[in-house]
Amino acid sequence: MTSALQAVEEDWHNALAVVAHPDDMEYGAASAVARWTGQGKHIVYLLVTRGEAGISSMEPAVVGPLREQEQRDSCAAVGVTDVRFLDHPDGLVEESVALRRELVRTLRDVRPEVLLGINHHDSWGGPSWNHPDHRAVGRAMLDAARDAGNPWLFPEVGDAWDGVRFALMSGSPHSGHGVEVTDHLDAGVASLRCHRTYLENLDHGGSDEDPTAFLVTNARAAGPRLGVDAAATFELVEL
Repeated sequence: MTSALQAVEEDWHNALAVVAHPDDMEYGAASAVARWTGQGKHIVYLLVTRGEAGISSMEPAVVGPLREQEQRDSCAAVGVTDVRFLDHPDGLVEESVALRRELVRTLRDVRPEVLLGINHHDSWGGPSWNHPDHRAVGRAMLDAARDAGNPWLFPEVGDAWDGVRFALMSGSPHSGHGVEVTDHLDAGVASLRCHRTYLENLDHGGSDEDPTAFLVTNARAAGPRLGVDAAATFELVEL
C-alpha cells in the first residue's frame, strides 16, 4: 500500500530554487510554485546552466539563449519574476567548492527560508541513473545552505545567513511530503509548455502524446496520499 504524504509547512515567505537546467523545476514542482506565489510568497530561481547542450540536433550557441528565454517565460507563468543564471557548462557541472561559493553568494543575497531543488540521488528509483548535473547541483545546494550560515566560510560573498529551514526536492524516489496543487495544475502545465523548443525536440518514440500530460497524471495519482485531488510530491531535507 502506498504511504500517506505529510503536508509541507507553508508558514514561510522567501524561497530559492536552485536547479541545473531550464525545465528542471517544471517537471513536477511548478504547480506548487504557482500555489506559493499565489499566497504572496517570494520565490527566486537560480539556474546553474542555460541548458545549451540539451538538444543534440541544435548548436549550443543557438540553444542557450532560446532556453534562457523559455525559462523566463516559464517562470512568468507561475508568478516568478526574479530569474538568475550562472554560466556553468551544461552536462559538465562539478560538485565543487567553486560552485558552493556561487550558491552561498545567492543564498546570502536572497536570504531564503526554504530551498527548492530536484532529485539529487543517484537514481530516480528502480533501474535508472540520474543526470550528473542534477546530482552535483542538488548536493552542492544542500552543502551551500550550511556554508551560508558559517561566517568563516566565504566571507567575501556576503554576511552569513543561517535562516534556511528545509529543502524540498522534487522528483525524488524518497518523497514523503506533499503540497496540494488541485487549483494550480493548469499553471504548472502552462509553465512546462513554455519550454517549446526543448519539448519539440524530445524523442517521443513515435508517440503523439502530449509531453505535459504526465504532470496531471502524476499529480492526481499523488493527491489521495495527501487527502486531496492533486498534489506535488517532495523529499523534505531538514537544514
